[in-house]
Amino acid sequence: MLFNSLEFGLFLPIVFCLYWLVTKGDIRRQNWILLLASYFFYGWWDWRFLSLIAISSIVDYFVGLYMGREENPAMRKRLLWVSIGVNLGFLGFFKYYNFFADSFADAFSFLGHSFSPTSLHVVLPVGISFYTFQTMSYTIDIYRKKLVPTEDMLGFFAFVSFFPQLVAGPIERAANLLPQFSRQRTFSYEQVSSGLKLMLWGLFMKVVVADRVGIYVDTIYNNADMHNGLSFTVATIFFSFQIYCDFAGYSLMAIGCAQLFDFKLMENFRRPYFAGTFKEFWSRWHISLSTWFKDYVYIPLGGNRVSPMRQNFNLFLTFVISGFWHGANWTFVIWGAIHGLYQIIEKNIFKVKRDFKPRFYHIIFIYALTCLAWIFFRATSLSDASTIFVQIFTDFGTHLHIGDLGIFLYALMGLSVLFVHDLAQEYFPKINLLHHHQFAIRIASILFLMIYIISFGVFDGSQFIYFQF
Repeated sequence: MLFNSLEFGLFLPIVFCLYWLVTKGDIRRQNWILLLASYFFYGWWDWRFLSLIAISSIVDYFVGLYMGREENPAMRKRLLWVSIGVNLGFLGFFKYYNFFADSFADAFSFLGHSFSPTSLHVVLPVGISFYTFQTMSYTIDIYRKKLVPTEDMLGFFAFVSFFPQLVAGPIERAANLLPQFSRQRTFSYEQVSSGLKLMLWGLFMKVVVADRVGIYVDTIYNNADMHNGLSFTVATIFFSFQIYCDFAGYSLMAIGCAQLFDFKLMENFRRPYFAGTFKEFWSRWHISLSTWFKDYVYIPLGGNRVSPMRQNFNLFLTFVISGFWHGANWTFVIWGAIHGLYQIIEKNIFKVKRDFKPRFYHIIFIYALTCLAWIFFRATSLSDASTIFVQIFTDFGTHLHIGDLGIFLYALMGLSVLFVHDLAQEYFPKINLLHHHQFAIRIASILFLMIYIISFGVFDGSQFIYFQF
């Protein structure tokens, strides 16, 4: 079920009314409503994959309980590996089996041997990369004795499957989200109003900007042999905003949706294209994932507590793994490796000043290099990525393929509204028309946004990009 679908438009009010009117503030009843609603929400795609969430929840719940009672370090480690093995086993099989099989076949062919592994027609369960990471953090934190295991099985199951952020995050830590399932939750008009406004702006980012510019991006990138460097440059810039608005839009809708039920999720995006360094970019982009990799990969590898050479290796490996997390394709691995190299070069060579005027040039520089990396992320294959780079740097051309002029202009209009909004939020945060202290300005802003969405939004059932990860 998509946030930008009619089905969700019917689903959410029903769950909202049941949650606040039928349960009468009873925490256990509210958790039952959320659990059943979440399983229905996820099962809308494919009910068979509900078993994966259920098994993961059962395993991690009991592993957490036993680990919390166990003092023997060896036994605690075995229990931890049970959790990691089950979660990564599901993730590895459904997401990476064919990738590894094909890679082994290519390696054998390169060495002059014939090897034909069996390929499976495996359907990737929506959101598996997100909820496996979320539930793994629960058992890892218990192992580290940073978290006390819960005995509330209902609350834990609702935590793992919480529908606002189930399929594309934010990837919440149990220490933040799990206790919210055991506290008293109260209805607040201000909180509901704020949540709906977040969902409205997130919907704008998705259907007006991401899906609109995505039409142009698909036209260019899906025909890599037919366009010049200028068209690829524009398409890559468009894609940088497509993926930002698609994923940040989902995150805002998830955060806003959670607020309707008196839950607070972490911020996942903070206007990343205003970053003046790559380190700052990753403190603004997919914050829940970047902090997850920092806490559960980079720091366990040694983090900054080792030699400078080992620090660089840890940093590079973390970004390569992050790239691989995004998809079973070498293009994602290279994308992660590029960002790892960016970080290493920046950390060891460049020192950035913080005054505004030089910062403007740094922002442009960081954005340009980020766009170069996005080429690998968007290209369907290494061959296409290579073709695009060759065209940009050797055959830039002067003719820009626009395609449908109306679609192109609508995309530019949406990008203009987005830029003004993000610029104001970055440098003039007090200017927020959706939350303005004057009622007339708030209502006018909301109506304008709703009319804009209805008039220029793309409502073709487009999935969110990160659902495939």
